[in-house]
Order: sequence, then structure tokens, then C-alpha cells
Amino acid sequence: MENELTKGPIVKTMLCFAIPMILGDLLQQCYNIADTLIVGKYLGENALAAVGSAFSLMTFLTSILLGLSMGSGTVFSIRYGKKDEQGLKEDILASFVLLSIVTIVLNILIFAGIDWIIWVLRTPANLSGLMREYLIVIFAGMIGIFLYNFFASLLRSLGNSVVPLIFLAISAILNIVLDLWFVVGLKRGVAGAAEATVISQYVSGIGIALYTRIKFPKLFQKDKEVKLKIENIRRITNFSSLTCLQQSIMNLGILAVQGLVNSFGTTVMAAFAAAVKIDAFAYLPVQDFGNAFSVFIAQNYGAKKSDRIKKGIKAAAFISVAFSLAISLCVVIFAKPLMSLFIDASEGAEVIAIGMQYLHIEGVFYFMIGILFLLYGLYRALARPGMSVILTIVSLGVRVLLAYILSAIPQIGVIGIWWSVPIGWLLADVLGIIYYFIHRKRLYL
Repeated sequence: MENELTKGPIVKTMLCFAIPMILGDLLQQCYNIADTLIVGKYLGENALAAVGSAFSLMTFLTSILLGLSMGSGTVFSIRYGKKDEQGLKEDILASFVLLSIVTIVLNILIFAGIDWIIWVLRTPANLSGLMREYLIVIFAGMIGIFLYNFFASLLRSLGNSVVPLIFLAISAILNIVLDLWFVVGLKRGVAGAAEATVISQYVSGIGIALYTRIKFPKLFQKDKEVKLKIENIRRITNFSSLTCLQQSIMNLGILAVQGLVNSFGTTVMAAFAAAVKIDAFAYLPVQDFGNAFSVFIAQNYGAKKSDRIKKGIKAAAFISVAFSLAISLCVVIFAKPLMSLFIDASEGAEVIAIGMQYLHIEGVFYFMIGILFLLYGLYRALARPGMSVILTIVSLGVRVLLAYILSAIPQIGVIGIWWSVPIGWLLADVLGIIYYFIHRKRLYL
């Protein structure tokens, strides 16, 4: 087994576990950042808009696998906190079978409906060909995404957040090198950018799978007492499906907004594509801290250490808000140079201006999404994933509804889409905090 998060100084334990997760996902964002930056610089505005729109779609689809992996990881953490090794082995087997089936089904559905998907996204006619070219390749990486997320969640549930970081570091560097080679050197266009990402995803997925099997053979060895049981699959499905639903709702809302953004034309699409990358990169640390916090809570919940959970909540809230405010300051001040990384200032002044407008509005309120990620992680770890789903529905529902209402008002326009986001965060935070204080005595039972 690996590291126990049920012992030691709370802040130090939490940060030592969280930092590799944060660095790991920052590197994972490099996949998309590299695609966007290289595509924007070398292939132009149309290619950037197509890849950016495809990114929102891919994020939604992979969120299904990510949600199932995160839900399974929480179950693994609770088992580990209870020191139930046989139960852990059974859950690993059940979860792997479940995610394998989901991955296969997703791949079949995606390739069968790719043209319909492009139509639903309201993709402009001049971009549909580029988007289709990119999507056909990028979807081939689903199995690699599944392997990485499953085994990374397993290792993190055991307290090991360093190894997933190592494999992502290798993969991210490889992705950047291949991006430059395929796009700039071989002139393969948007398909080359997708090919570089897919190859890198398989390197990290297969690599971490082999490492886990070799490092922890006892978790996978044949054992007469460990069997694939329907009740375990059902339990994993019930728990993970709610986490999966939460992740899917989050990204479905983003996808719905992407369709609205697309209706404003290529310039707004390109600005949104670049700004969203910056936005996601900026608040990714607090998102990952929320996931690390969830593992911390789950292990202590399994070990029945309620006092440690309460102290952990207070420490995590302080850390998340402080970090969010620091990041907000950086994004607001450096919005223009950040946008200029993706768009040449001499050729895309309007794109940069729209992107800056987005970042100035979103960036001020990162502390609210930091709190929201903690609430997601807390309720998931305390076996209340349904509450995480409710908070997600409130946040994204408000965002989508307001985006469509406000953007339809001529005097507001696209700015209404940007303002709908922090309003959604705020309402979800208020609901999650009120629920906690009303039910806190029963949450630890």
C-alpha cells in the first residue's frame, strides 16, 4: 500500500498530496494549450476556432470517463481508510470492467454520430471540415484517456499522487515535441495536432497501467476469494454514475455555451477558445486541490476520524481562497499578454480585446469556484455525491439560462455570456454552505 492521509499534520499532509496532483493536471492542460498555441500561431484563426470548439466537445465526452474514475477513486479511498484489502480488490475489478464497457460504447457512438455532433454545435460551414478532421483523430485517444484516469485515480486513492505526475510530465513534453513536428515540420494541419495529442495520451495511459500492475501485483493477482460480483458493479455504478453525472453536467453546460458562442461568429469563437484555455489553466490548481481534499476526506471518513475531517475543511477553505485571490490578481493584470500567446497582436486585435473582456470578468471571481470545488469534493467523499450533482446543476443551469437570456439583449450581447458564469458559481456556493451547516452533524455518520 501507499500513503495514509489519516495521520500527520493536516495542512502539510494535504498540501504534500495535493501539489503533485496540481502539477499533474497543469501538465495535462499543456496538451490542449500546446494544440491551441501552435494551431493559432501556424494555422490561423479558422483552425484555432475549430480546435477550440472541438476541445469543448472532447472535454464533455472525457468527463464521463473522468467522473467514473473519480467516483471509483472515492470508493477506493474509503476502502483503503477502512483497511479492507479484499473489498478494495473487488472494487478495482468491478470498476475496471465498468469503465472498459463505457469506453467501448462511447467510441462506437461517437464515430457513428460525428456529423450530427458537428451540426448540433452550430459549427459555421467554413469550419466544419476542419473540425471533423480534428475530431476523427482526437476521438481515437479515448482508450488512452480511460487507462490514465482509471489508474491515476487508483494510485491517488492509495495516497500516491507523484507517479501520475511523472507519467503526465513525460506525456506533456512528448505532446509538445510531436505538435511542432507534425504541424510545423510535416505540415499535417489540425489532424497533426490531434495525432500528437493521441500518441501522448496512449503513452501516459499504457505507462501508468503497466507501472501500477508491476508496483502493486497483490491488487491484481488472481484470488479465489476476489470475484467479479454484480452487487459490486451495481454499487460502483450507483456511486460513480452520480460523480459522472456531475462531471458531464459541468461540461454539457460548457458545451451548450460553446454552441451559443459559435453563433457570434469566428472572431468570438477564436477569442473564447484562447480565453477558456487561460481560464481553465488558472483555476485548475483549486480544482485539483478540491479533488485532493476529497481523497483526504474520504480516507478519514473510512477511518471514522470526524475531528480530522472538520479541521481539514477549515484548512482547505483558507488555502483555496488565498490561492484563488492570488491567481485572480495575475490573470486580471496579465490578460493581454496571456491572450497574445495565442493570437498575434497585429492580426487579431479584436480577438485579443474580446478575450481580455472575458478574463477580466471571470478572473475576479476565481475564489468562488475554488469554494465550489471544495464543496464538490466534500460531498463526494462523505458518500453524498447526489449533493455534488445538485450544486453542479445549480451552477451550470444558471450559467446556461442567463447566458442565453442576457446575450439575446442587444445592449448586453456576448458580455452576458461571460457574466453568467460567476453568478452561477455564487448561487451554488451559497446553497452548498447552507446545506453543510444544516446537516453537518449527520454528514460524518
